[in-house]
Amino acid sequence: MKHGILLTIVMLAAAASSATGASPVAESSDSGKLPITTKSDDARKEFLQGRDLADRLLAPASLQHFDKALALDPEFASAELARANASPTAKEFQDHLKRAVELSDKASEGEKLMIAVNEAGANGNVTKQKEALDKLIAEFPNDERVQFAMGGYYFGQQDYTQAIEHYKKATDIAPTYSAAYNILGYSYRQAGDYNDAEQAFKKYTELIPNDPNPYDSYAELLLRMGRFDESTIQYRKALAIDPSFNPSRFGISAALTYMGKADEAQSELQTMVKRAANDGQLRTAYFGMAVLASDRGKFDDALKAMDKEYTVAEKKNDITSMSQDLQAKGNILAEAQRYDAAQQAFEQSFRMVQDSSLSPELKQNAQRLHHFNMSAIAIGKKDLAGAKMHAAEFREAAEASNNPLQMKQWHELMGRIALAEKDYDKAIEELQQANEQNPRNLFRLGEAYEAKGDHAKAHDFFQQAATFNPLPQLNFAFIRAKAQKMAAANKA
Repeated sequence: MKHGILLTIVMLAAAASSATGASPVAESSDSGKLPITTKSDDARKEFLQGRDLADRLLAPASLQHFDKALALDPEFASAELARANASPTAKEFQDHLKRAVELSDKASEGEKLMIAVNEAGANGNVTKQKEALDKLIAEFPNDERVQFAMGGYYFGQQDYTQAIEHYKKATDIAPTYSAAYNILGYSYRQAGDYNDAEQAFKKYTELIPNDPNPYDSYAELLLRMGRFDESTIQYRKALAIDPSFNPSRFGISAALTYMGKADEAQSELQTMVKRAANDGQLRTAYFGMAVLASDRGKFDDALKAMDKEYTVAEKKNDITSMSQDLQAKGNILAEAQRYDAAQQAFEQSFRMVQDSSLSPELKQNAQRLHHFNMSAIAIGKKDLAGAKMHAAEFREAAEASNNPLQMKQWHELMGRIALAEKDYDKAIEELQQANEQNPRNLFRLGEAYEAKGDHAKAHDFFQQAATFNPLPQLNFAFIRAKAQKMAAANKA
C-alpha cells in the first residue's frame, strides 16, 4: 500500500463483463457484480487492462489504458473515476473525479453510487460516503470490489476489525483478488497482529510474484517490526523486478534513517528525484528529504525541501497540493518553535483553499483544520484561553460533520491543553481517545505518565513511540530521537 491519493480515496469497484452498442450499455448485474457502462467494447478492454494494473498498484502504467478508454468513449464515467484514482497529483485527481461526477447520469445506478462514494470521500464527508457504501453493499454483496471499498472506508476510520471483515469477504468471493490481500495485511498490521499480516502479505506475493508491490508491502511490515536489514532486502527485491518502482526507494530511505545511516538515506532520496516518473513521485522524494532533515533537527533544510515540493505543485497550480505543503511547513516551523511563522504558513494555506474553486465541503474541512492549527499554535505560545477557544470551534464543526477522525483530533487538542495545564490525569484520559496512528500522541502519553511518576507506563509509551517505524512522516521525525532517549531513561 502506498500513501497518496490512490489510498486516501476509496478505489474504483467495477466488475468484468462486456457490452457493445451505439449508446451506453451496462452489463447485466445478474452475476451480482457492479456493472460497467460503456458504448465501446474496445474502451472496456482498455479499462480492464488499466484496472488490473491499478489493482496491483502499478498506477503509472495504468494511466495510458484509462486514457485510451476515455479516448474511445469520452462519456465512460467509470473510466474517469479509475483515471482519477490512479492520478499522480491532487489536481489531476480532482479534474477527473469532477468529470466522473458530470458523467454519472450516463452510468448505471451502481456506478453512480461508486462515484458518489469517491466524491464524498474526497470531500471528507464520511456520512455521505457511508450511506452510498451501505446501498452498494446491499445491492452488490457478492462483488469483491464493493467489499473492498467498504473495507477501505473502515480502514480510513481506523476500525480495523470491520476493515478486516470486509477484506476477508472480498478474498472469499474472489480468492485470486490480490489487492484485497495487500490491504488485509495492512489492516492486520495496524491492529498489531503481525503474524496474520505476514501471512496475508505472503499470500499476496504468491498471487503476483513477478510484481514489485508484494515485496514492498512485506518490507513495510518488516520496517514497522524494526527488522530493518530484512526490510531493505525486500525493498531491493521490488526494485530488482522494476527499477522504476520509486516507492521502494522511499521505504529504503526510512530503513536507512532508522539504522542511523542518514547520508545513505539522503542518497536514496536523491536517486528517487532523478528517476521520478511524474510529479507525484518527485514531490514524494522532496517530502522524504524534509522528513529526513526534520529527523536530524535540521529544520531550515526541511523547509527548503518543502519549498522544492511546493514549486512542483505551483507550476501546475495544484491548489490542494500547495495548501498541503504549506501545512507541512507550518508544522515544521511549529516544531522549531517559530510560532509566528508557522501561523503565517497555516493562514496562507487556509486562504488559498478559501479563494479557490475547490468544493464547499473541502473549504469547510479547511476551516475546521484551521481551528485545529490555531489551537496548536496557541498551545505552543502558552495562550491556553485561545487554544481552548479554537478547540471548541473545532469540536463543534467536527461534530456537525460527524467525522470520527476529527473527533480524535479534538481529543488530541484537549490532551495537549491538559498537559500544558499539568492536569496529567485529564491529559491521559483525552490522549487515549486521540489518533492511535499518530506517534506524537504516544509520546505525549509517555510525558503524562512520566510527570505522574509512573515510569513503567511512561517507558511503555515512549518505547511504542520510538519504535513506530513508519514510512517517512513528520510526526515521527519530530519525536523519534526524543522518544528513544526517554524510553532508555525510564527503563533505567
